[in-house]
Amino acid sequence: MAVKMRLQRHGSKKRPFYFIVIADARSPRDGKFIQKLGTYNPLTVPATVQVDRQKALDWLQKGAQPTDTVRRILSFKGVLYLKHLLRGVSLGLFDEATAMQKFTQWSAEHDAQVAKRQSVNKKSRMDRSVPIVKKVEAPVSVEEAEAEVESPAEEATQEETKTEE
Repeated sequence: MAVKMRLQRHGSKKRPFYFIVIADARSPRDGKFIQKLGTYNPLTVPATVQVDRQKALDWLQKGAQPTDTVRRILSFKGVLYLKHLLRGVSLGLFDEATAMQKFTQWSAEHDAQVAKRQSVNKKSRMDRSVPIVKKVEAPVSVEEAEAEVESPAEEATQEETKTEE
């Protein structure tokens, strides 16, 4: 039986929400599945992804084939990197403690980058939501306003008299 790691769509029209599942390759997209690994919400910025790393790693080692989108999600969460490191351990390139140290270091750097991206996005949303207040000049008295209105008319009459002469 060919087993796939894929997305199962939920949510209403134009509001997608996905479960990351293990399913038989022949079953329909939103049909029967073997196990649920996590969730994916593409509507948030950055997208919200929750994955059980251990379950995903176990299924990858058993031979489950992820779809392109799920592969990107697993790469983002570090599951594929962890699989890569564990393969190095099985080949005898380094021990498991070194592999876990490398993964922990990568995970800390990655989490910092994601937090930075979220804070930048939050700040830009706050900047867009703050209304721009125009600088208002001191209130003009009624007499000054009338003088401004009359002055262009007076200038026009003065120009007409000059042209007649």
